[in-house]
Amino acid sequence: MALNVFDHDEYRPPVWKSYLYQLQQEAPHPRRVTCTSEVENRPKYYGREFHGMISREEADQLLSQAEGSYLIRESQRQPGTYTLALRFGNQTRNFRLYHDGKHFVGEKRFESIHDLVTDGLITLYIETKAAEYIAKMTINPIYEHVGYTTLNQEPTLKKHLPHSQEEPDGPTPAKDDHNTEERLTSLVRRATLRESDLAPKYEKVHNFKVHTFRGPHWCEYCANFMWGLIAQGVKCADCGLNVHKQCSKVVPNDCQPDLRHVKKVYSCDLTTLVKAHNTKRPMVVDMCIQEIEARGLQSEGLYRISGFSELIEDVKLAFDRDGEKADISSNAYEDINIITGALKLYFRELPIPLITYDAYPRFIEAAKITDPEKRLEALHEALKLLPPAHCETLRYLMGHLKRVTQYEKENLMTSENLGIVFGPTLMRAPELDAMTALNDIRYQRLVVESLITNEDVLF
Repeated sequence: MALNVFDHDEYRPPVWKSYLYQLQQEAPHPRRVTCTSEVENRPKYYGREFHGMISREEADQLLSQAEGSYLIRESQRQPGTYTLALRFGNQTRNFRLYHDGKHFVGEKRFESIHDLVTDGLITLYIETKAAEYIAKMTINPIYEHVGYTTLNQEPTLKKHLPHSQEEPDGPTPAKDDHNTEERLTSLVRRATLRESDLAPKYEKVHNFKVHTFRGPHWCEYCANFMWGLIAQGVKCADCGLNVHKQCSKVVPNDCQPDLRHVKKVYSCDLTTLVKAHNTKRPMVVDMCIQEIEARGLQSEGLYRISGFSELIEDVKLAFDRDGEKADISSNAYEDINIITGALKLYFRELPIPLITYDAYPRFIEAAKITDPEKRLEALHEALKLLPPAHCETLRYLMGHLKRVTQYEKENLMTSENLGIVFGPTLMRAPELDAMTALNDIRYQRLVVESLITNEDVLF
């Protein structure tokens, strides 16, 4: 149900904090100290800032003229290695300098020495001036005061959002509509709508990746400026949330994937997919099972016989392109084995298997138990280790496979046969040696066979 944006808990844009932005503006600027003489064996990727094999004392003297001064020298102790000497805080800092097509002294990689020094001076200045402030940034975050919503209804509601009368606490680039919308998108999505009462409440961790932001950006967790020239923070690849790297460690596991970021169905993390589409289970699983049960339960060798791989690939592309609008009817694919093949392919291509790597050992241990009652109890405990979306999908699939076995006389597929087919499809050994993985195959079969046989008790 949509949130009335004009009630007492209406969304108001956060007040972005400008202190760190102001510090970035105050940071010393790079001053290249050039070498007046020609230096032999100067690496082609360095310019006139390279001074050859000079001592630390000589470098210190050359840099004493101004803050932000820098040069590059070859190490006297280790010829062939290079040092960036940089003047900051009235002293010379020395950094081992590397080049692999880009310049770097740490994790960040730069196209030019000038950019590397600019970013370094900003970081040194901010971390020197605001160390205590930065340490406390994550206390009292703005993130706690807003909640997720869904993508599809956002444009309608966003235009009704009230404009805050407060002036932001820093020079946020509000005049640039595109940048503002991009930065506020995930916050607005989280603030304008409540989740549907019918939507599953699956927990999902954010999929953060290091990101370079163009133009000024503020952290959507703590509201502080994200400083630096490149790689200023991280961005969730699934929902678009932008935060500091240190803030990413305390952001709640409440990622609400955005369909603009989740662009395919196959090979997509299962929880990410169902949250992006606001469904209980992946639409591939529901649609394929419905199609199979409508016209294929009596088909001999169901799931054992393979369909044409080219046509299975066509079904995959249809789901990736059209999602729930994909046509998998008998008009499009007369052979039901193409649909069963597409369903099995979906499970095989999951980046995290349906029975996850974390839960895998517990399921294998359960399969090794000979006493039926104790095995059932162990499987019940193992199921509790699965993420909710995985468990719900497994429950639905096992219910379907149980119905397949009810037509065993026609399709010749027993729970044992289905275990042979689905064991390696739903379970993958987490980095085990080849011999152990081979030995596990019979236990994988037993796991699936037991889940099908006891589906009504376990789920």
